[in-house]
Amino acid sequence: MCKFRNCNKMEGFSSKVRIRNNIIRETFAEFLGTFTLIIFGDGSVAQAVLSRNTVGNHMSIHWSWGIGVTMGVYIAGGISGGHLNPAVTLALACIKKVPWKKVPFYMLGQYLGAFVASVTIYFVYYDALNSFDGGNRMVSGPNGTAGIWATYPQDFASVATCIGDQLLGTAMLLCCVLAVTDDRNMETHKGLIPFSIGLIVVVIGMTYNLNCGYAINPARDLGPRIFTAIAGWGLEVFSYNDYKYFWIPVLGPHVGAILGAFLYQFLIGFHWSEVVEITSDIPIKEIKNTVVTEKTGHTYDNRSLSPDS
Repeated sequence: MCKFRNCNKMEGFSSKVRIRNNIIRETFAEFLGTFTLIIFGDGSVAQAVLSRNTVGNHMSIHWSWGIGVTMGVYIAGGISGGHLNPAVTLALACIKKVPWKKVPFYMLGQYLGAFVASVTIYFVYYDALNSFDGGNRMVSGPNGTAGIWATYPQDFASVATCIGDQLLGTAMLLCCVLAVTDDRNMETHKGLIPFSIGLIVVVIGMTYNLNCGYAINPARDLGPRIFTAIAGWGLEVFSYNDYKYFWIPVLGPHVGAILGAFLYQFLIGFHWSEVVEITSDIPIKEIKNTVVTEKTGHTYDNRSLSPDS
């Protein structure tokens, strides 16, 4: 027992320091995990676009995003859970799987990670960019390169279609992520969880890429989009399609993730039987196939005990 008058204050201060350090550590983990995701994901797009699909194509892009997610979760999963996505963080907070006080810090790490990764890719491919477009940065057209960093819709895709696309894609992402990480469900091995989540992203890319590039992650789209606005592409990265698109990969995934999380909880998560720990003042000894209570000495056959016994 502490003998000093201010011991409780010191313990309280120490506890606050630990909490602060944990949040900082988790923010760094989200930063590095998201950085890794974007480095591999947007890096694969850069290679395909700048080589005019001679070194990379849509399949290499889908797999690179999936593997990027896998590696990012392996990096950050043991520390912060490896969300790598503000929409995931928000949805998990809504179903009380993440404390609300951590949400802004996780998001800060995710957006910064995506932005710094965008800068890194730009400098790695700077010479290739200049060779591709002659130094004239364009959002669209034959020499358009802004799509390396952020998503842009097809000409035929309406606002309603793009919103629905993002709602569905992110809702399915959360449904599947919650299923994989629910230890009451199929009990996915801990080491296989990042791999499984990566496959979820691959299949979303293979099925919902056409309309607007399956952003399903506000940090993955907005962070790089801000970078391109600064790096030479200008405000057209926001005004493209008469300002009718840039906000969709931000708002859509947040709403879709929440819908997906509650859908899983409503149909699956809330229906598990509660595990109740039963304690007794009477110690019980088990010997082979018999159970002997020390207090009464009564002996029961294990094989005859029912769940209600």
